[in-house]
Amino acid sequence: MDASTAIAAPQTGQPARRNLHRFANPGRFLRIAARMQPFLTIPAILLTAIGIGWGLFFSPADYQQGDAVRIMYIHVPMAWLATSGYAGLALASLLSLVWRHPLADMAAAEIGPVGATVTALCLATGSLWGKPMWGTWWVWDARLTSVLVLFFLYCGHIMLIRAFDDQERGYRAGAILALIGVVNLPIIHFSVQWWNTLHQGNSIGLTGSNTMSSRMLWPLFLSALGCTFGFSAIVVGRLRAGVMERRLRALLLAQAERAP
Repeated sequence: MDASTAIAAPQTGQPARRNLHRFANPGRFLRIAARMQPFLTIPAILLTAIGIGWGLFFSPADYQQGDAVRIMYIHVPMAWLATSGYAGLALASLLSLVWRHPLADMAAAEIGPVGATVTALCLATGSLWGKPMWGTWWVWDARLTSVLVLFFLYCGHIMLIRAFDDQERGYRAGAILALIGVVNLPIIHFSVQWWNTLHQGNSIGLTGSNTMSSRMLWPLFLSALGCTFGFSAIVVGRLRAGVMERRLRALLLAQAERAP
């Protein structure tokens, strides 16, 4: 059974598996995704514009870093999306390997380029921030190096799923790489605690131990929330396009087979 057939004919199995596969029907997925798209895109535009605009023009400068700190309103959301996007990629890979969810491979394939882009932006804005603070564009710091490894993992996944003539083999190989790469996520998060790094420690804690002024925290929160909506909107849009492209390809193939 090829991928186009699999996506159109959900498999049966255990109740949890059936619940997952009920969303694999391309028509049902496209209807749900079309309803979701405006609720992702509109908040993404509004929240990102408000958060970044507030942060760049109205938030206070840092008493040590001055106006250079304003780049965090872009850098921090990109860093958050780089790691959370990879977690989503790994989850899709797990669904593919364990439950053979027909849309999981396509979701992983669409998350990869978006995740690689935000990781590249994270590295670029980090270098712009680091230049006036450290006097250099790049240091082989534990946090910076582990994020660079994350970028290579994204790129490796993108290339690996396209490296096989058999697309299913490419998806399986990419899923395995994605799950192996998960070990890098805790290294990124805890690197500033495990090693003596130039990168500053975490300023925001889940326990309420925040060292950032609320006048800086709120625009950062809005920017991160807006970018998260934006990331989701782009992935859903790419996945919708991928499903429609696959359906169109299957339709054209069926017409070619019926042609005399």
